[in-house]
Amino acid sequence: MPIPEMDRGKVVARLQREGWILARHGAEHDIYKSVPPPGAISVPRHRALSAGVARQIAKAAGWI
Repeated sequence: MPIPEMDRGKVVARLQREGWILARHGAEHDIYKSVPPPGAISVPRHRALSAGVARQIAKAAGWI
């Protein structure tokens, strides 16, 4: 299995390029939604994401 991107800035940039929209700012996370709604993705506000969180975001976005 490929190692998912762990840099928050790159993850957010890719989500936005692929049509995910910032729905709201949470206390410690930003919530992104896509227009055909398969769901929402919660992105923590840390510079680097842990491997597990990065993998969870990648799965939800359909990258892996």
